Amino acid sequence: MRVLIIRLSSLGDVVHTIPVAVAIRRHYPDAVIDWVVDEAFAPLLAMVPVINNVFVLRSKNVSTISAWVGLRRELQVCNYDIAFDVQGLVKSALVARFSGATRVVGFSPPFLRESWAKWFYSEEADPGSPIHVVERNLGILTVLDIKDKNYEFPFKLEDIGVMDQVYACLGGRKEPFVLLNPNAAWANKCWPAKSFGAVAAYIRDQYGLRTVVVWNSVSKEDEKRMNLVIASSEGAAVSAPPTTLVELVSLIKMGVLFISGDTGPLHIAGALETPVVGIYGPSNPNRNGPWSSRDEVVSASDNCQCLKRYPNKGAVGVVRRCDNPTWCLDDVSVKDVCTAVDRTLSGVIADA
Repeated sequence: MRVLIIRLSSLGDVVHTIPVAVAIRRHYPDAVIDWVVDEAFAPLLAMVPVINNVFVLRSKNVSTISAWVGLRRELQVCNYDIAFDVQGLVKSALVARFSGATRVVGFSPPFLRESWAKWFYSEEADPGSPIHVVERNLGILTVLDIKDKNYEFPFKLEDIGVMDQVYACLGGRKEPFVLLNPNAAWANKCWPAKSFGAVAAYIRDQYGLRTVVVWNSVSKEDEKRMNLVIASSEGAAVSAPPTTLVELVSLIKMGVLFISGDTGPLHIAGALETPVVGIYGPSNPNRNGPWSSRDEVVSASDNCQCLKRYPNKGAVGVVRRCDNPTWCLDDVSVKDVCTAVDRTLSGVIADA
């Protein structure tokens, strides 16, 4: 059987779809499993050994028409038996249809991001009523009579030199460290940078651990927030070196704890089984949050006025633009996060 998965973006959503490929491989060990993704996230999928081929929808240095024509040409020679659109956008549904697959499967309308996508499917999958997005994604496989609920992320990490750079930033000492990620694609998902700095100082004072701040080196706003975290940390935090996506994955794996808002690197940490403290505001942690029982969530989502005003947004993940003069994440205190850190690190230290 030849299978095509379409999940183009974003980083966290791509991570949440990996168990779909794993489940197909488990039930159809001889299947060819390919994936179409935005080129920015292709390096992540190259680290997942259950995937045979990664095709990219190019968005850089090429016209839109050329990108689509080239992708369609690549896919149609593969003779897919089935294509799964796990994203639910018109764009992703078009990719599924253009692939020439015999069966084109998408979610039933209540689970689509854009309702027009349904016109490109030959079949619809109803995942039922799962709460977490990973389980919902796995629900698309009911058309193959696969009822798999395993959250598996078999990353094959590369032995690269980024860790030597990190230890150099920490003064050359190869000691355990905590990772902070103060950034997110949407501003209203960012907890205040000064609060992250205060948490870093607390972790040093209570546990003797330094913190490393990860950031996107192509974003000036990310760099600004990273510098503000460090300036607010009383010397407890240092900057991670600029990293590629592959290097970031290896770095996250080495941390003893990852503290972040609801964004892609947090979900990579969850997939790698790095302990997590997630800070949530305009998104539902029951849907998007970490899934390990040892991880902690500090959430203001129950009091998020935007989620209450647009309750349907809770089904798709996040209210991306805040309409209020104050943001719900401002209600999350440094003490709240430090308490969650205490609970998580006590388990990590006990297991060490």
